This record gives sequence, C-alpha cells and structure tokens, in this order.
Amino acid sequence: MKLHNVAVIGCGLWGKNIVRNFYNLNALDTVCDLDTENLKKLAMEYENVHFTTNYNEILNNTKIDAVAVVTPSHTHFKVVSAALNASKHVYVEKPISTVADEAKKLMELAEEKGLTLMVGHLLLYHPAVNRLKMLIDDGELGDIKYIQSDRLNINYFKNDRSVMWDLAPHDVSMTAYVLGKAPLRVISAVGASSENNDIMDITHVTLEYEDGIIGQISDSWIHPVKRVNLLVRGTKATAIFDDTLAEHKLQVIDHTKPGVSKPEALDFIEIEPLKLECQHFLNCIEHGIKPRSDGLNGYQVVSILEEAEKIMLGERRQHLDKMDFALSRSKKK
Repeated sequence: MKLHNVAVIGCGLWGKNIVRNFYNLNALDTVCDLDTENLKKLAMEYENVHFTTNYNEILNNTKIDAVAVVTPSHTHFKVVSAALNASKHVYVEKPISTVADEAKKLMELAEEKGLTLMVGHLLLYHPAVNRLKMLIDDGELGDIKYIQSDRLNINYFKNDRSVMWDLAPHDVSMTAYVLGKAPLRVISAVGASSENNDIMDITHVTLEYEDGIIGQISDSWIHPVKRVNLLVRGTKATAIFDDTLAEHKLQVIDHTKPGVSKPEALDFIEIEPLKLECQHFLNCIEHGIKPRSDGLNGYQVVSILEEAEKIMLGERRQHLDKMDFALSRSKKK
C-alpha cells in the first residue's frame, strides 16, 4: 500500500525541494519549520498539508510513518534519533552526521528497530551517474586507475562546519558507488578559509580506494565559476560527467585509437534525481528493502570525512563540535 504519511522537518532552500517531491508523489502529510513566514508561503502552495513549528507533533503522531530530516547537519543526530525512537522511518539529508560514532549509533538504532534509514546521497540516484556505473561495471573504460570529483561554486549560506561537510558527502558517496569500491584511507587533506578561521571554504582531499585506485576530491564555496565534474580514467577510456551542461552531460574519450580524441556523448533517461531518490525511499519502506544509500553507506562516508578533517585541522577541530553553525553564521549576516 502506497504511503501517504511522510513529514518533512526543515523546509529551507533545499527542504522546499523535498517538500515538492513528496507532495507530487502523493505522500506528504506534514511540514515542520521554525520560520513561520516560510510555512505561510508553502501553505498557499500545497493543499491538504499540515504545517507546524513543533516537530514533537510529528513524533507523537502515530499516523505519520516516515520523516524526512532536512535540518542543518549538526542537528541530524538529535532529530534522527528522536524520529527512530518514535518508530518513524527516516530519510536524512547528507551527511547523516558530522561524527562517525553518531552515524554508527543511528545505523544500529535503525537496525535494532527494524526501520528504514536512508541518507540523501542524491547522486547515487542521478541517471547519468548510473549510466557511468554501468560503463565501469561492463569494463568499457578498462581497469580504473584514477577518479576525480570537483564541486566548486559560490555559496552565501555557509551554515555548516566546512565546505567539505556540505559538499564532499556527494563526492565520496558517488565515487565509491560508481567504482563499486570503498575508500580505504585518506592520503592527504588540506583546506583554506577566506575568513581566517577553521570554517574551510576550499578543501582538497586525496583518497585511496580498493585495488590502489587514487581519487581526488575538491570542493569550494567561493569559486566564481561553477564546476561540477566527475572524471574517471581507465586503461581503455576516460569518462567525464559534467552536471553543469544542458546536454551531453556524460562523455567518453577512447584511449585505444591514437590520434582520435573526440568525445562520444552518451544518452541516459532524463529524470529529476531527487524524484527518483524520494521514490526509492518510499519503495524501500513499502517492500522492506535496504536503501542504496543506507545507514552503513552514510556511516562510511562520515568516517572518511572525519578522518580527513582530523588531518586537515588536527586538535583545532574539537571546538567545531560545540558550535551552532546556523546561528553563528546568521549573526554575521
């Protein structure tokens, strides 16, 4: 039986997209946010949906079976724990937490209660990314030697502990997914802050994956030219996924033909990745199957990023755990 009882907690810039998709899937019951003006605007757009500023209403409502948590990442552990303890299936935006031990506890809590826990690693549901994964799995690129993911843009809403925690969950989850190989360790991690503090605006992380594959991940909040690229180099060919392009997002360059370097554009079905992700969450609940981006996947990503942050900041990272980033950033504006 299809669900009609999802609640969304947090409807800011990205949360509004989650609201839209669950509404269009005929599954949205309640929306919760602290911003009453925001709720008023959404109430004018979505009929037959309940709006509240108190997320305890959702936790105490037995008719609501599933919750989408789209709040700042440092709040995820508290909100997701409360939802799981209230017997709600949970979709939580990336990262699942900024602390690996917390991510592990959430994974174990969901397993203990027999509930679906899914992390919003959106690019695992992107049709172009899945087309690329098929190429790699079929050996079309040969043996993979190197992978690089760049996610660079301007962001004026820096309500997270660093650009790495904001963007790199996409890169780490996506690279591991297309390779079908987990990152084993962080080789190096460096960052820079435009505000001369430990909130990094630019980060570069180098990873080693299984079979000796090397990966480079770069993220930026202050890059004036948007760049969203994934490059996979194999012994036969290189694939490039450029999500900034209107068309021909996925191209392959053959290495086996000397003097021939013209990229070949590959087709894939154009469907909004977020729609596919939300559908996947509902299907996992309905059929009792494990999400592609489950709690274990979320824990593995956080473990890598935590290791990278320790290398990047050393002992200075400890004070970040105590900061309220949304509040501290809003005071600066």
